[in-house]
Amino acid sequence: MLFNRDGLVWVGRRLPKWEKDVSGLLWQMPQGGIDDGETPREAALRELEEEIGTANVTVVGETESWLSYDLPDEALGIALEGRYRGQQQKWFAMRFKGEDSEIDIAHPVGGQQEFDAWKWVEIERLPRMIVAFKRPVYEQVVAAFRHLARRDPVETE
Repeated sequence: MLFNRDGLVWVGRRLPKWEKDVSGLLWQMPQGGIDDGETPREAALRELEEEIGTANVTVVGETESWLSYDLPDEALGIALEGRYRGQQQKWFAMRFKGEDSEIDIAHPVGGQQEFDAWKWVEIERLPRMIVAFKRPVYEQVVAAFRHLARRDPVETE
């Protein structure tokens, strides 16, 4: 979860892979897998940079436990490279230290564009913006990091 100086959260609209347009619910936060030899924190920072073009952040929180979701039947064999039934995720909260101009979803460091649009939103809106099968995870992430959704007094002038 990436917070800006105003306490808003970054979300990107996923380029459809297997999902159909489900009433605009293709918005999500950056996420991804853990490579061999990587810690969850290292993976979170790498994935953030690969997907949005910057890792100019400070890590300010981490979920205590792993959170998980299962794919719906229509996504089995298609989503997650067709190899998995769901995901277990470790979530990190990060404070963005840069300017919006640093975010480049069209030319991400990872080379593969994941999003076609992005915006900053209020934390409480997140669960309503995500596909239904991921909603319980987003509700848990919001609960874990809600206290961080505030204007950063250090960065304001």
